[in-house]
Amino acid sequence: MASGEVTARIWRGGTEGHFQEFRLGYRHDQTVLDLVTEVQRRHDPSLAYRFACRVGMCGSCAMTVSGRPRWTCRTLVADVVDKGAVTLAPLTNLPVIRDLVADMTPFFEKWRKAGGRFEAGETPAEAFSTITHDDPARRAVDAGIECINCGVCYAACDVVRMRDDYVGPAALNRAWTLVNDARDAGGPARLAQVAEGGCLACHTRQRCAQYCPKGLNPTEAIAGLKRRVTAAALKGEL
Repeated sequence: MASGEVTARIWRGGTEGHFQEFRLGYRHDQTVLDLVTEVQRRHDPSLAYRFACRVGMCGSCAMTVSGRPRWTCRTLVADVVDKGAVTLAPLTNLPVIRDLVADMTPFFEKWRKAGGRFEAGETPAEAFSTITHDDPARRAVDAGIECINCGVCYAACDVVRMRDDYVGPAALNRAWTLVNDARDAGGPARLAQVAEGGCLACHTRQRCAQYCPKGLNPTEAIAGLKRRVTAAALKGEL
């Protein structure tokens, strides 16, 4: 990997704003988040951005890096610099608070709209169903449970961009894990929520799977929801 100098073109302002350029040196092992931190600490302390863990656990540092949503703490400058430059902007498909900070409120509101909360029902905890590690439904949960709600898939989704009512891949992935959880009492009500939230509108382009930093496949989860919603509709349960 190379080291050298890079022009960082960084979005400044809110929805209306402009790109500001900073000329910086970078090392072969330096991350994009390191680069942003250097700008804020040494060049412009007013630069707003978001981060927490710095090791790929929280997802809060997600930004648009040269047109692609990424975790900046796990992205090396050397891997994304193009013709001596890198462009940084907040995640797309979300309102902009300021500079590199996107407002995640719509993302989490849609997560809630898709029934993303575990519903215990009236069953006491001690009477929960016993689930073995080799249960097919449990395996379906395992396929999507590692999502940390970073918003990368939401920013990458074309359907979110076109439809305000579409809840997005992360919310639908979460709903899929709960639909397959024998302990959850959400049942048909959750299927009705995801149907209204547009799981049938997914174009299956798999941009969410392509860009997911965790290597998850929300498209597969959405396909499972499509089958469940269709079956429930045919049975008159929706």
